[in-house]
Amino acid sequence: MAIAVLLGATAALQTRINMQTRSEAAQKEELVVTSGPLLKKLSLGYAPLLADIYWTRAVQYYGSRLGKPNVNFDLLAPLLNITTALDPHLIVAYRFGAVFLSMPRPNRTDLAIDLVKRGIAANPQEWRLDYDLGVLYYWRLKDYKNAADAYLAGSKIPGAPLIMKVMAARVAQQGGSPEMSQIIFAELYRSTDDKNVKKFALEQLQLLKVQDDETHLDELIGRYRQLYARAPTSIDDLVTARLLPQNPLDPAGYPYVIGRDGKAHLYPHSPMELLKR
Repeated sequence: MAIAVLLGATAALQTRINMQTRSEAAQKEELVVTSGPLLKKLSLGYAPLLADIYWTRAVQYYGSRLGKPNVNFDLLAPLLNITTALDPHLIVAYRFGAVFLSMPRPNRTDLAIDLVKRGIAANPQEWRLDYDLGVLYYWRLKDYKNAADAYLAGSKIPGAPLIMKVMAARVAQQGGSPEMSQIIFAELYRSTDDKNVKKFALEQLQLLKVQDDETHLDELIGRYRQLYARAPTSIDDLVTARLLPQNPLDPAGYPYVIGRDGKAHLYPHSPMELLKR
């Protein structure tokens, strides 16, 4: 009976996700079974396997709705909660699940933080979760005190890299500096084997590079105005004035342009523009 209920609940959930994927007008969403502990009891020893199934459902659910207008992500947190209740040691569900939740849509950093904190409680020796908690506080909430505390707590776990202590000190001292952001996302990229987390960290590093390039180009545009008493019309003017050896390229390989506001911007068709949105 337990197996029948378990399989029926899983099939019903998949059917509901498929229906919601096909119907963008669906506004109210409910899970057939919302209790992870109940499913764990019904799993008869197969909880880790069922957790993998629910994690796959969560990834499928998020990916099928990403980029679509007027859809919500109401099932995402329940799917992640069930996944981690079934297998509290499925680290990837905490790590990338938190990234899912904290993105501009669904914009639930509060739920992401709760998820990671549960992961830390269930896996106290996994310093990467303390690291992820620090990223959420630092990146999304600009809460540098709690970010520093998270890095410091993680630094005390056996096997944690020295960079954790460095980040705890620097975040507490410098707050949200671009240099600190580069260190944080570079460590996130280095510390994970999950391709989705790695892709996310790389994108953030690329955006930081764009920010640094645009700031530098704006400084040169200001210098050009001082020298020639007029604004440059293109980056090539800066090259001609020998303020630049050549027009730098963004991480996607596209040149920068000067916008109508007189400042440096990405080329309109550069793929990097999509990451900034």
